[in-house]
Amino acid sequence: MRAIWRLLVEHRDYRALLAAGLVSRTGDYVLTVGLMYLVYDLTGSTVATAGMLVVSVVPQMLLASPAGVLVDRWDRRRVLVVTLVAHAVTLLPLLAVHGGGTLWLLYAVAGVQAVLELLSVPAEQALVPLLVPPERLVSANALNAQAGSVARLVGAGLGGVAAAWGGIVAVTLVDVASFVAAATLVVLVRGAGRGNPVALTEEVVGGVPWWHEWRAGLRIAAGSRTLRILLAFTVVTAVGEGIMGTLFAPFVLDVLHGGPQGYGLVVGVQAIGGIAGGLLVAGYGDRLRPARLFGWGAAVFGLVDLSLFLYPIAWAHVGPAVVLMIVVGLPGAAVVAGATTLLQHATLDAHRGRVLGTVLALQSAGMLVGAAAAGLLPTLVGGTAGIIAVIAWQGVGYLLFGVLASTVWVPDDQPRPDDEASAAAEQREEHRVGAVPVRPQLDGPGALER
Repeated sequence: MRAIWRLLVEHRDYRALLAAGLVSRTGDYVLTVGLMYLVYDLTGSTVATAGMLVVSVVPQMLLASPAGVLVDRWDRRRVLVVTLVAHAVTLLPLLAVHGGGTLWLLYAVAGVQAVLELLSVPAEQALVPLLVPPERLVSANALNAQAGSVARLVGAGLGGVAAAWGGIVAVTLVDVASFVAAATLVVLVRGAGRGNPVALTEEVVGGVPWWHEWRAGLRIAAGSRTLRILLAFTVVTAVGEGIMGTLFAPFVLDVLHGGPQGYGLVVGVQAIGGIAGGLLVAGYGDRLRPARLFGWGAAVFGLVDLSLFLYPIAWAHVGPAVVLMIVVGLPGAAVVAGATTLLQHATLDAHRGRVLGTVLALQSAGMLVGAAAAGLLPTLVGGTAGIIAVIAWQGVGYLLFGVLASTVWVPDDQPRPDDEASAAAEQREEHRVGAVPVRPQLDGPGALER
């Protein structure tokens, strides 16, 4: 674990950004869990509770990709500070919620928070490669993923306690405090908010409509073999995540006969596996090439997932599910770190925000499709067999992409040169024609690992 220690000690700016992400994500889970609890408590309706998910996901699906252009145009530290403060301020209307008649305020605030995330999430992820050297990027991305697992473990529990103890006031104040603290930590980041100042000059940006830059980002993704693989992976696995998010409770309750306590146990241990896996990948992941980490991680993740969803055919007991939910944390951490690093390597800093925004939009769309499929398809098969047949899709998607990425596709895991000359030339061409031409040579054959 000396690699983790060196990363944290030697890179002060990254340390501050990591702490800010941990604090703000914990607040996010407090808010999410707390609002879900409060909506159901106020209405007694599962439809009203599902509406919270819709107002959170739809803005990301529609606006995340165009919003990435703004992240590329602006200083990312400032974007983070401003959006974190805006997160805190726009939570305050929740203090006026006092009954079912003001339920619309919950939906409005959830929608605004989702829109602000369209800027804060890509800005944070695009800032990481500017704060650590390329050889430490896998460890940095793994630690970020681990921070998410810790935030989920702490925030989910704290959100439920806050909602039951202090209601909407407690949930709101805890989340406001988390965003203010996170903004303060980002202010401490002294490194460059942009890796390439050429991209901010008037010669490059002035007078160019944002939608030209947005289309340019889509063409960049279409012209890179690595990005095409990652975007396809995002869509397929997001559908699986949407299916699992909808069917996992019926799977544990109806297929495994685990009861409420069994469901709570299986969900809780997932965070334990994520934390342990994040530590291992952060400590030793830099010894592997990101493409290997992504490919083999996805393949193992898929195998574990399929084992989790198919073993009840022979033995319907909750015990193996608890073990497998812990085990899946290691390949899960490897997939996140490998895929994030590959995406960062495959894009210039000047384009990273819009590509990350496209990823976020595809994730949201895939999850909605998965949730819809999970509500419809099990009824066509019927019974527990229908639940098993549909929920196993997640494991199939990960296994398929893991095997293909490790054998046939092999994504390019070498970082692209990000010097001023190459960035300036590419940006001038982009804005001269209003779009970047498709350039298959982004993943040159000499850089591929065969």
